[in-house]
Amino acid sequence: MATSSWGPSPGPGPQTLEKEEEAPQVRPSGPASLRLGSPAGHLSVISKLCYSIGGAPNQAASSAVAFYLQLFLLDVARIPAAQASLVLFVGKLLGAAADPVAGFLISRSPWTRLGRLTPWILGCSPFLALTYFFLWFLPPIAHLRGLWYGAFYGLFQALSTLLQVPYSALTMFLTQDQQERDSATAYRMTMEMAGTLTGATVHGLIVAGAHKTPRCPEANLTDPLLSLASITSPHTSQLYMTAAGVIAGTYPLCTALLTLGTTEEEDLYILEQQRVPFFQGLGHTLQHQPYQKLVASFLFITAAVQVQQSYLVLFCTHAAPLSTHVQSLVLLVLVAAVLSTPFWEWFLQRVGKKATAYGIGAMVPSAVMLAAAPTVPVAYAVAFVSGASISVASLLPWSMLPDIVDDFRLHKLPLTGLETIFYSSYVFFTKLSGAGALGISTLSLEFAGYESGACKQSDKVIIMLKVLIGAVPTSMVLIGLAILSLYPITEQRRQETAHRLDMLRKEVPMSSNSGPSEAQGGAADP
Repeated sequence: MATSSWGPSPGPGPQTLEKEEEAPQVRPSGPASLRLGSPAGHLSVISKLCYSIGGAPNQAASSAVAFYLQLFLLDVARIPAAQASLVLFVGKLLGAAADPVAGFLISRSPWTRLGRLTPWILGCSPFLALTYFFLWFLPPIAHLRGLWYGAFYGLFQALSTLLQVPYSALTMFLTQDQQERDSATAYRMTMEMAGTLTGATVHGLIVAGAHKTPRCPEANLTDPLLSLASITSPHTSQLYMTAAGVIAGTYPLCTALLTLGTTEEEDLYILEQQRVPFFQGLGHTLQHQPYQKLVASFLFITAAVQVQQSYLVLFCTHAAPLSTHVQSLVLLVLVAAVLSTPFWEWFLQRVGKKATAYGIGAMVPSAVMLAAAPTVPVAYAVAFVSGASISVASLLPWSMLPDIVDDFRLHKLPLTGLETIFYSSYVFFTKLSGAGALGISTLSLEFAGYESGACKQSDKVIIMLKVLIGAVPTSMVLIGLAILSLYPITEQRRQETAHRLDMLRKEVPMSSNSGPSEAQGGAADP
C-alpha cells in the first residue's frame, strides 16, 4: 500500500514507538480454529475456505451480467443496440476508473481491528447487493431505460471494483509463504468459478420461463421485425428481478464468513522499508518490467474471454440453431471451468506458471469451430474446451501477481506499501480493455442492423455475430500469448526470490521486535 498509519520513520526512536502502538492490531484475533494456522505462515483449510467464499457473490453477479445482460437490454428492456453499447462501455469505464480510486483510498485507510482491507469488503457488500438488484429492474418509462441501466451498471461496476481490489490484495496479507499463497489462490479461484457457475445457472434457470417458447412461427420467418414481445412470458421482468434478488442475497452471508475466517497480517520485512505516496508508487509499479508484460498480455486475453462470454447467448439465439441448448451450453462452460481449476493448479505447480499459460490457446480452435460449424455436437465440445481455457485464464494472473509483488519487493528495496496499487491498476487496465472491446463490438451490431426484440435478424447481423464469437477472441488470445511469452519471471527466478525474501525476514524480527519488548518491559518495571 502506498501509505499507512506508520509512515516513514525519521529515526530509530519514533519507529520503535510507532510499531509498539500498532503491534497489538496486527496480531490475529478471534477463534483460533478459523484463523491462520501457525506463526510460520501456514493457512488452515477453514481459513482458505472462508477466504475463498468471500469472492463467490461478486463472481456470481458478474457471471449473470456477462451471459445475460446483453440479452436483457436488447430483447427485454428493448433499448437500441447503440444505447446498449453505450451502457456497457460507460459501465466498464466507470468500473475501470474506480480502480485507481480504490487503490488510493485503501492505501490511506487506517489499520483497524479487522485490518485495513476487510472493512472495505464489508462496507461495499450491502450497497453492491442493492445496486445489482436494481440493475435488472424494468422502469416503466421506456425512453429513460438507457439512462437507468447506464447509471446502475456503472455503479455496479464501481462498487464491484471497491470490493474486488481489497479482496484480491488480501492474498498478500494472509501469509508470506508463496506456496500457501498459491494454495489460497487456488481455493479462491475454485470457489469463484463455483460462484460463476452458480450465478449463471441460477439466473438462467429462473429466467428460462421468459425465453422458453418457440423462437418464431414458421409462417412469419420472413418478417425480420416480428417482435419477441409476443412470445416471451408476461412476467419476464418479475423473473429477472427474482433472479437478481437471489444472487444479491449471497453478498452479506459470504462477506460475513470471510470476516470470521481470515485475518490480515503485515510483513515485518515490509514495515522496515520506506513507504511512498500513491501516485509516486503507481509510477514505480508501472515501470516494473514483469508487471508490464503481465498486464499487456492479459489486456487482450481478458477482453477475449469477456467478448466470448457476452456473445455466446446472442450467437446461439440469433446466429445458430442452438436456442434450445443455451442453458445447457452455459452450464457446461462453467462446469468445465470449475472442474478444471484444481487440475490447472496442479499443472502449474509441476510445469510452472508461464508454461501453463499456453493452455489458454485452446480457446482459439474452439472459437473458430463454433463460428464455422455451429452444430449441436460441435457446440458442446467447444463449450467444454472454452470452459477449461477460461479457467486457466482466470487463475493465472492472480497466481502471478503475488510473484510480481515479491519480485518488486526484492529489487526495489527502499520502496514498499505498493501491494494494493499492483492489484488495483491491474484490474483498471483489464476493465478498460474490456470496456473498449464490449463497447466497440456491441456498436458493430448496430452498424450491422441489429433490431432489438426482432424474432429474426438479418444476414449481416448473423455474420457479425460469427465474427464476434470466432475471429475477435481468436486474434486477441494470440496477441496476448505472444506478449506473455516475453514474461521474465521463470520458476527458477521465482524460487530464488522467495528464498532471498525468507532470509531477509529472518533477520528483521530480531531488530524490529527488540524495541517493543524493551519498551513494554520498561513500562512494566519502571
